[in-house]
Amino acid sequence: MSVKFQETTQTKVTEAATDAVKKAGDKKEELSHKIGEYLTGGDAGKGYLAAYLKQLQTNPLRTKMLTSGSLAGLQEIIASWLAHDRSKHGHYFSSRVPKMMAYGALISAPLGHALIGILQWLFSNRSSLKAKILQILVSNLVVAPIQNTVYLASMAIIAGARTFHQIRATVRAGFMPVMKVSWITSPIALAFAQKFLPEYLWVPFFNFVAFIIGTYINTHTKKKRLAALRKKHYGEGRSDLGGPRPSERY
Repeated sequence: MSVKFQETTQTKVTEAATDAVKKAGDKKEELSHKIGEYLTGGDAGKGYLAAYLKQLQTNPLRTKMLTSGSLAGLQEIIASWLAHDRSKHGHYFSSRVPKMMAYGALISAPLGHALIGILQWLFSNRSSLKAKILQILVSNLVVAPIQNTVYLASMAIIAGARTFHQIRATVRAGFMPVMKVSWITSPIALAFAQKFLPEYLWVPFFNFVAFIIGTYINTHTKKKRLAALRKKHYGEGRSDLGGPRPSERY
């Protein structure tokens, strides 16, 4: 009797635990389903993604400008946070953020809209392997150099360059490193877009890819700049007699 009662009790406990796990799984699946519906709109064609795609088709340039400006400002904030680059007020929202937003909205988005539009026009109705390879080559040898040159010149101006020689020096110093990154990532991104994305999604997709790469480059640049400033500060802080640094006296 005791053994049978224990087995029955254990079976009920196991069933209750199984039901609880199943209910939790159903709730989790229902929650993820609702989130997916809000984002994509599901079968009804509603949701944030559907609304964004509709705006992208009806107002393409304006939507791309808002997207690029928002991503550029967010990129600056994230890069500052990752590099621990605080403003003089002690936070990560510096004067560079609105400048980067202006660059993304007023320069990067219209330029990308025009260049990628021309690229799509040149290769419209051409889906052969040869045409796709040629499109990748034109993108890397013509489109990418133009975009990277404008990007570097804009970053130089945002950083404080005011003369043509300062801007040219910045572009010459950073052109090949940035182009090497483009030549690695651009063929992969363009091949992905050719295979899986409709043409009206190309610019937002490339904006997202540029956001990831730009955040990495921006973070790396900030870390190098901060390291150089620390080295300069501590190097100049040493006395000729080998005394302690100013910050070490307290």
